[in-house]
Amino acid sequence: MTSTLSIHNWFKKKQAEKEVLGRERLDIPGGLWVKCYKCGQALFSKDLESNLKVCPKCNYHFKLTSTERIAQLADEKSFKEINANIRSKDFLGFNDAKPYAKRIKDSITKAKLNDAIVTGLGKICDLPCALGIMDFSFMGGSMGSVVGEKVTRLIEEAIVKKCPVIIFSASGGARMQEGIMSLMQMAKTSAALGRLRENSLPFISVLTDPTTGGTTASFAMLGDINLAEPGALICFAGPRVIEQTIRQKLPPGFQRAEYLLDHGMIDCVINRKDLKETLVKILRWFNNVQR
Repeated sequence: MTSTLSIHNWFKKKQAEKEVLGRERLDIPGGLWVKCYKCGQALFSKDLESNLKVCPKCNYHFKLTSTERIAQLADEKSFKEINANIRSKDFLGFNDAKPYAKRIKDSITKAKLNDAIVTGLGKICDLPCALGIMDFSFMGGSMGSVVGEKVTRLIEEAIVKKCPVIIFSASGGARMQEGIMSLMQMAKTSAALGRLRENSLPFISVLTDPTTGGTTASFAMLGDINLAEPGALICFAGPRVIEQTIRQKLPPGFQRAEYLLDHGMIDCVINRKDLKETLVKILRWFNNVQR
């Protein structure tokens, strides 16, 4: 009996607290505050945006959309998108929780993109370059046939225009719904980068959180210079899979950008606020070398 009364009183107390909170809750518009995923700090949205979507408390780098990335880097009105209308095809009639054809359609509507990468020609501080920006909001930035085709065409356009290539990777890996057609893109993009190198044109790879799977195993790690944002997860198989396979605890920070830098797998870890300036220095250096 005592137990039943205690439970009843607890529920009554919680209900009363809810009512008080409901009356005292401020009428704050949605999206005004953002909670940092790393430190849990409540951040004013406008302050976060003005800080390039980097937490001022713990330096956590939030994911950027392709549109945000272009706005931060490219000279105003200089970026001209190419191959924008290519869309994925359901080669296998693939079904998981829902048909792949519907998943593509839903992703296009949600992300307002035709696939997981935006490519084009632009300028950074008046220095011409071919830009590719992967967008994690489209099916986790997965690399299917369209991503591979657009990366390859971007590289081919850079060879024609004789300009460097910069690709920002943000990917969960190869897109399983396309099977071998997706896996083929690893060889295809790598071969295209081989042709870029034969033409003495640089490729700068920028790895953001996360860059995993087939993307890491192909073009993302083939840069003449490989840069990364702080704390970015960069790997082929994720830490959870590895721990389950080898049945051992992995060292702290394993597969994060700083760990890869310490072990010689990338060249530099760059804060977002310094990224544009760093890219400009690299582009100018390559320009001087080519002359």
